[in-house]
Amino acid sequence: MTSLTARLVAELRARHQTVATAESLTAGLLSAELAAVPGASAVLRGGLVVYATELKATLAGVDPGLLAAHGAVHPQVAVQLAIGARDRCGATWGLGLTGVAGPDPQDGVSPGTVYLGLAGPGVAEVTELGLTGDRQAVRAASVRAALESLLNAVTSGDLHSGVP
Repeated sequence: MTSLTARLVAELRARHQTVATAESLTAGLLSAELAAVPGASAVLRGGLVVYATELKATLAGVDPGLLAAHGAVHPQVAVQLAIGARDRCGATWGLGLTGVAGPDPQDGVSPGTVYLGLAGPGVAEVTELGLTGDRQAVRAASVRAALESLLNAVTSGDLHSGVP
């Protein structure tokens, strides 16, 4: 992932943009991957590890009613994680990851189900990932998907309007 991550950091630096993360199933792996690139301090504002469900609300600002009604693994939780990371860390972009790495289901959700939230200038969206493999494979694939998603958003210039 190093070349992907290095390219993302370079693109963010060139645009004077920053990123922050709110991570559940990846527990900081995404932030660590970004921080491994020399010069990442110019773009990585920070990250929230919100492994426990209640921390998604208290640290990242996810609606407690949403968590109570749908649990931690839900598309809107991922979007709210991304928005919370962006807003709380003062970043241009926020990435939120929630899902089930396995080996067991969580709240009736199958292992490999991951929701990736992305929030930035004019965009707040979620992608559902259906990943396979063991815990480490699911977590690594989640990080890669987050990096690819942000790189695509940063370089596409295709910004949506009217979204927080």
